[in-house]
Amino acid sequence: MRTSVVDVGSKTVRLVVSDTEGGAPLPVHTAKWRLRLSEQVTPGGEVPERAVEDLVDAVAAADRAAERWGAAGPLAFATAVVRGAPNRQEVLRTVRERTGVELCTLPGEVEAELTFLAARRWMGWRCGPLALLDIGGGSLEVAFGRGRLPDFATSLPLGAARLTHEYFEDEDPPSPDRVRTLRRRVRHQLRDAAARIRWEGPRTAVATSRTFQQLGRLCGAAPGRHGPFVERELSASDLRVAIDRLAALSAAERARLPGISAPRSLQSLAGAVVAHTAMKLTGLATVTICPWALREGVLLRHVEDGPSWWAEVTRSNEKEAAGAGPVPLRIPAARH
Repeated sequence: MRTSVVDVGSKTVRLVVSDTEGGAPLPVHTAKWRLRLSEQVTPGGEVPERAVEDLVDAVAAADRAAERWGAAGPLAFATAVVRGAPNRQEVLRTVRERTGVELCTLPGEVEAELTFLAARRWMGWRCGPLALLDIGGGSLEVAFGRGRLPDFATSLPLGAARLTHEYFEDEDPPSPDRVRTLRRRVRHQLRDAAARIRWEGPRTAVATSRTFQQLGRLCGAAPGRHGPFVERELSASDLRVAIDRLAALSAAERARLPGISAPRSLQSLAGAVVAHTAMKLTGLATVTICPWALREGVLLRHVEDGPSWWAEVTRSNEKEAAGAGPVPLRIPAARH
């Protein structure tokens, strides 16, 4: 059995086709289309018509590729860059009508729960009580749990692309005052979530997302070509040194550093500030970089709970589009 996922993120549209017969999503084909939506959509602003056209083309191409690889219609979702747009429903409807793909948005807390599930399955039960940090383009997800799904999960508007636009867009490199102001913002918005993580006292902490992967590589973790099974860690002390290094360079200069890709070089400093502040506030001296994240979480829920879970996601989006307002997404009881 093959299942596919299409993830519309702040930078790219990504397709993953996986064999799911054995219960674990094993990728057989991946593809991506660079749209850089976060550069075209200001936080809280509408997705412009040109970006919608590009999105339609990318989703249609992903759907065709999934079919070629033997996967049925993809589980397609858009993250914070579309979720926060005032014309979100128009964007989703246009994609559905033009491609036949039922593109959905997930509440930020559900994204945190799914990413936690992926991390739990990757790390295994031996890791015990688990804390999770995930930095996307538009939001930061924080979760903690002892079981398959988290006991606590939240999503905060502290994504790397969002904060770069708000604090660093007109200064490259930014002034030390701008960096300090950003850090104060992150501390303020993270205060309650961080207090919960400290109180829970996790045995293991993991971090997911391209932001953490690139920061890990910058701080000495093994490059991606060594494969996903190489253990990669990131320490708060190394990250603090990396912030000073990133802050002294322009975006073009950062792109020449190990692990920092050109498309993400501009937002790498904001991502590093969020990552370091989150680790310090939560008391996490070190995090393990986990290669599984939201896409794998969606696949795992689909495999473990069956198609009815995804049907609930699409129904919630349809009800909201029909004018019912935001509809809470019911999460079935956890299966262990």
